[in-house]
Amino acid sequence: MLKDAAGFKKVYLATGYTDLRRGIEGLASIVRFQFNLDPYDKDTIFLFCGKRCDRIKALIWEGDGFLLCYKRLEIGAFNWPRSANEAVEISEEQYQALMMGLEIIAKHPITELTDPPKAM
Repeated sequence: MLKDAAGFKKVYLATGYTDLRRGIEGLASIVRFQFNLDPYDKDTIFLFCGKRCDRIKALIWEGDGFLLCYKRLEIGAFNWPRSANEAVEISEEQYQALMMGLEIIAKHPITELTDPPKAM
């Protein structure tokens, strides 16, 4: 189920650390009050990762109830962005890359130069 994001219109990543001991109500309250998003948004998946990067939780509203998914990797780890404590919407391609263990948000992004370098 978590390998493919084809059925979701939006995918949100909770950057930073999340206490994975939280259940449905705890994760839904993070979505609503910390990220100011609607946990009851149908076809939207919210992803959370704890301090150990080998496991994640996903919260999905199916219209008649929540689905809470838990995934633990046997080998490897998720390359989870830890820089801020916010919800970031990612694309289906970024989701696939994350599930393959690739970094989807650069730790040190390249910024544009305000003044171009001068020729000698």
